Amino acid sequence: MLDPNHVETWIFDLDNTLYPAGSNIFARVSVRITEYVQNRFSLEHEPARALQKDMFRRYGTTLNGLMAEHGIDGEEYLHFVHDIDVADIEPDHALEEAIRRLPGRKIIYTNGSVPHARRIMGRIGVDHHFEDVFDIVAADYVPKPNPAPYDTLVSRYDLDPARCVMVEDMARNLEPAASLGMMTVWLSGTLDWAKEGAEQDYVHHVADDLTEWLNGLSKPLPA
Repeated sequence: MLDPNHVETWIFDLDNTLYPAGSNIFARVSVRITEYVQNRFSLEHEPARALQKDMFRRYGTTLNGLMAEHGIDGEEYLHFVHDIDVADIEPDHALEEAIRRLPGRKIIYTNGSVPHARRIMGRIGVDHHFEDVFDIVAADYVPKPNPAPYDTLVSRYDLDPARCVMVEDMARNLEPAASLGMMTVWLSGTLDWAKEGAEQDYVHHVADDLTEWLNGLSKPLPA
């Protein structure tokens, strides 16, 4: 059983982690990515989708592939693809309370951007609980699960990996965290492509629901 009082830093993914995959926020971003590829390369929808998926498969993110092979501007891309409507995201008071009760520091680590993360966190109502957002720009556009940005994360925030917990919906993204000595939590969901690596020993805990899992760590901590 994970003892929350032993944890100094909680590291949370953003998309499909702080909100459920069924919210379709990530799907909206994916639509914008396709539109970006269509506009950038003057492609019809299906060829654009094929290029998008190829870049994602070979480079971990479409952005990483487009930067590597086509020299696109990362900031321009991030601004375009994260220009989505998030007005339907409701405050999650139960999650906010569960995160509030966690002792120690809280950091978001996302392959997205800081503005996107802050918008989502603000809608959910948890932004004030997090010290910072470590995004794809801070990672020098190197996406998870490449180990390099995990080292940067540890160095930037002076973390003791042995006293960190990382929570992710993509199981394979937990491997570098476990290699550094972090405790890992895979948030299982309905997306088949997020299950890769779920049976590996670098997944230390599995949670079906983030709020329930956090609440079940121990009896409520004092306010």
